[in-house]
Amino acid sequence: MGVYAILTQTAILNAVDLSDHCRGCTVTADATQLPSSAMGDAWEEYTGGQKSGTVAPTFLDDMALSSVDATVWAAFLAGTAVAFATKPTSAAISTTNPEYQFNILPTAWNMGGDLNTMAAKQLTYPITGAITRDVTP
Repeated sequence: MGVYAILTQTAILNAVDLSDHCRGCTVTADATQLPSSAMGDAWEEYTGGQKSGTVAPTFLDDMALSSVDATVWAAFLAGTAVAFATKPTSAAISTTNPEYQFNILPTAWNMGGDLNTMAAKQLTYPITGAITRDVTP
């Protein structure tokens, strides 16, 4: 695939495909940086610890049943982890179009916006558990 422009990224929240309302979706993962330097080390050394991550989707809001607001609201009210999946393009899963799958804890919900702007939900959710990178079609 090489370099690409983000034009058809997918965003699936709790088995509901919200890609047609998604303006952007960023998955971020990092590892705790544990100091592992000892006496005599000339340079600081680190060992990677536990990993964590977040997903930050932005959805154009839609109040229709089974659309953005109803899906995000239901996930928020449940108070438990729900599935999320995203891939760079809407093409089939492959080695050049991996799908990242994980569970999130929906800790926020919002509605509204400013005059003369598109109503949108800008959300950031913690990833709970591991991120899986699926390349199997």
